[in-house]
Amino acid sequence: MSDFDAVVVGSGPNGLSAAATLAGTGRKVLVIEGSDTIGGGTRTEELTLPGFRHDVCSAFHPLAMGSPFYTQLPLGEHGLEWIQPDAPLGHAVAPGRSVILERDIAATAAQLGLDGATYHRLMSRWTGQWPMIAEHVLGPLVGIPAHPLTVARFGLNSLASARLTARRRFESTEARALFAGCAAHAFLPLTHPLSASFGWLLMVTGHVFGWPVAKGGSQSIADALASYIESLGGVIETGKMIGDLAEIPATPITILDVTPTAFAHIAGDRLPAGYIQRARRYRYGPAAFKVDYAVDRPIPWADPQLARAGTIHIGGTDDDINRAETQTYRGTAAADPFVLVGQQSLFDDTRAPEGKHTVWAYAHVPNASGDDFTDTIARRIEELAPGFSETILATHVFSPRELEARNPNYVGGDISGGAHSASQLVFRPFPQTNPYTTPIAGVYLGSSSTPPGGGSHGMCGHNAALAALERA
Repeated sequence: MSDFDAVVVGSGPNGLSAAATLAGTGRKVLVIEGSDTIGGGTRTEELTLPGFRHDVCSAFHPLAMGSPFYTQLPLGEHGLEWIQPDAPLGHAVAPGRSVILERDIAATAAQLGLDGATYHRLMSRWTGQWPMIAEHVLGPLVGIPAHPLTVARFGLNSLASARLTARRRFESTEARALFAGCAAHAFLPLTHPLSASFGWLLMVTGHVFGWPVAKGGSQSIADALASYIESLGGVIETGKMIGDLAEIPATPITILDVTPTAFAHIAGDRLPAGYIQRARRYRYGPAAFKVDYAVDRPIPWADPQLARAGTIHIGGTDDDINRAETQTYRGTAAADPFVLVGQQSLFDDTRAPEGKHTVWAYAHVPNASGDDFTDTIARRIEELAPGFSETILATHVFSPRELEARNPNYVGGDISGGAHSASQLVFRPFPQTNPYTTPIAGVYLGSSSTPPGGGSHGMCGHNAALAALERA
């Protein structure tokens, strides 16, 4: 046995949250990271030019700010500071025509015409019940929820497809597009069951928490968690890629922030053949193709309202989004893919030299696609912001394979930890009594391939640590 009580493999938000949970009980924890830097999906680097700090993957964090675990930790004392854009989200319906998700429900509803009253009623209900919803949506899918009726009502609304929900609930193009854009974060056709859950979740959290950025970059989230862990005596080692369980110091608790297929490889014949087969059948979803820009001025949006929002959805109508997401999910590159744009430096002046800015953008593309979407993303932005190309000083591109090379959990460029098919969304990684346990005693999975899934909230790792502590 080693000098440690627990080992965590991986230093993304989930690995660090698992380590923080265990260290908080007085256990001495070792975190092992394969990369030379910690952070996983919450890294920030000078990808283009000196002084331009770009978020490598995650950038906006409604679920992190609202994480039931993070709110228990003194992360502010360890350097984490949230910045709220003027508005969480802007959705571009057409050139010069947009709808803005405001923090204020009434201000959002006022843009939606006849749908305003319906929107206000729905959002007021769910935001008022968020604490009860969050305990189930972000908690482990085990046991009976403390507020079963509220959870059941939210769950029933989430079971439907985003397409059906948008058409039944709303009549205006703007309301349908706003909901569809949030639902598209599922990387699913809008006709798939449960795709509505992403629309409800991201709109509700936008009103409750906003879509904030971490001052200085998303790396600040990882750095704050690491500082907290080290303050409790934890140790973090980088540059040590684990290829076999035998390389991990023997401790009563081992938590792996890895995908099911990576776990099957690391554990090898220590696992039953049936478990290995299920792990190898685990499906990964569409990918991100990411472009970062250093620009000499803000994006010149045709609709100036978009300059108020931290995140921009470039997707058009709900029909446009469904068409693109369906093609992408089926493995065909869409001519006009769904594109997300981040303009963090408008609200965080630590991201770029004075007077300059960063632009963060990615398109939804087929898994492991080898196509180059650099010009496609630039064109999509240019259509809504004529003159954008003239502002570019430098670019940096991450293809799906390059994203995976940076973070092995992004298999084929899938940044969500696995496809959100109905079974894998509800039963991640696959159906079993406790989703975090494995057939190996004392070894647990705590990655975004376990509930509640992707995001920088850290709840997958926290829940895995709770499962380990309960068994220990």
